[in-house]
Amino acid sequence: MTRPSVALTAIAGLVLIFLQLPVIVVAISAFTETSYLTFPPQGFTLRWFAEVLTDPAWLSAIGFSLMLAGLATFASLVVGTAAAYAISRRMIPGSDAIASFLMAPLVFPAVVIGVALLQFYAVLGWRGNFGALVAAHVVLTSPYVVRACLSSLAGVGRDLEEAAGTLGAGGLTTFRLVTLPLLKPGLVAGGFFSFITSLDNVPVTIFLLGPGQTTLPVKIFTAIDQGGVDPGLAAISTILILVTGTALAIAERWVGFSRFV
Repeated sequence: MTRPSVALTAIAGLVLIFLQLPVIVVAISAFTETSYLTFPPQGFTLRWFAEVLTDPAWLSAIGFSLMLAGLATFASLVVGTAAAYAISRRMIPGSDAIASFLMAPLVFPAVVIGVALLQFYAVLGWRGNFGALVAAHVVLTSPYVVRACLSSLAGVGRDLEEAAGTLGAGGLTTFRLVTLPLLKPGLVAGGFFSFITSLDNVPVTIFLLGPGQTTLPVKIFTAIDQGGVDPGLAAISTILILVTGTALAIAERWVGFSRFV
């Protein structure tokens, strides 16, 4: 390895360590025995993890977040897959313009989208409606499915679909038995990123939640705003980091995400 390559590798490693330092500090601080957040931690205890996982308020927020993210991901997979297939196969005029339009939520600031949806829902009387909240998350998450499925479809020629049609398979049968299995990498990648995006969203969700509704990220945000950071918040953050990291590693090993970046 040449000297420039060694230097670039070292710099990249230092940057990576620097970016991960906040995560490491939060994770280690969650095990402190003190009632306030401190680093390095004083002692070792799992008390804060037990308190978070037995607190009804936290459990309710976790359950609500999982339900919201699950429904939004499912709807995004259905809508995004259909849109990606139609765009890829040029089944509709202006496919490139439509693809750019569907990617717009990735460009606009989330706060702008949240305020716009708040005003729109207020006019329609939908503010606080759970279905409207799911629809808002679908707007945010479907671009990931569209992009991932378009990447998968780019490597899938029409010859297999045409061969299935020649053998007597209808359009729906061909899509179900031929196209959909070939889309699996894109579906897994798009579904994963959609779920994480929905689960982690605050700027849009906080504007649209109704009375008695709260998601885990919003509860963390309000807890920090009202009482500051304590070991309990570090514990729930550590759990999220571990779950997300494990799921990402499994999905990367299963389908690989590098082709979709």
